Amino acid sequence: MGEKRNKGAIVLFSGGLDSTTVTYMARRQGYRPLILLSFDYGQNHSIELTLAKNIAGHLECDHRIVKIDASLFQNTALVGNKIPVPIENRTNDESSENAIPVTYVPARNILFLSHALALAESLEMEHIFIGANAVDYSGYPDCRPEFYRAFAEMARLGMKAGMEGNPVRIHTPLIHMTKAQIIQTGVELGVDYGLTSSCYQPGPEGQPCGKCDSCRYRARGFKEAGIDDPLLSRF
Repeated sequence: MGEKRNKGAIVLFSGGLDSTTVTYMARRQGYRPLILLSFDYGQNHSIELTLAKNIAGHLECDHRIVKIDASLFQNTALVGNKIPVPIENRTNDESSENAIPVTYVPARNILFLSHALALAESLEMEHIFIGANAVDYSGYPDCRPEFYRAFAEMARLGMKAGMEGNPVRIHTPLIHMTKAQIIQTGVELGVDYGLTSSCYQPGPEGQPCGKCDSCRYRARGFKEAGIDDPLLSRF
């Protein structure tokens, strides 16, 4: 069994509520350095990249943006203008409970994690954090615990680090938490949620639409946590 060579971690970082909370959790747990890894994949809500850069600067963390060819992603409401972002409240639509929404981006987390794995192995880092959540979410298949267990095993089998006894660990600390629990945890850690964005179709300055799935889950989380969303006071 090899020894640990780097106590840092890579965080998949969108500048949203979940990934920012995970970043603060990793910092509290003593992971240094932290590399915040964002992705430009042609998303319509690209304001998140600006916000991610701002938060990374506030935390004095290394921030990197990986460019992915947007043409890879078809039949999704988050890339291109062919499919509108749904604004109905799917959280109350029992008939669509198991449906995968059009805001799903094909293989997005698989691609993101693969880039993170390559960077982690190159830098001899053994930890990746991602803010995936399987409780208050839109039903994406790549947000489920079984996906992360399978992906970690794939990484162990397919990487030099795994063969040498130092497999890269994929941490999903939010996976079983409600949005309210995530927010409460973040507030305790000192997260300024006014700097984050969750909206799928925000305004030019990051104004939330208040109608998409992501906005609704965020709003419900703050309500259940008994906390005012500081983002709303900005606009």
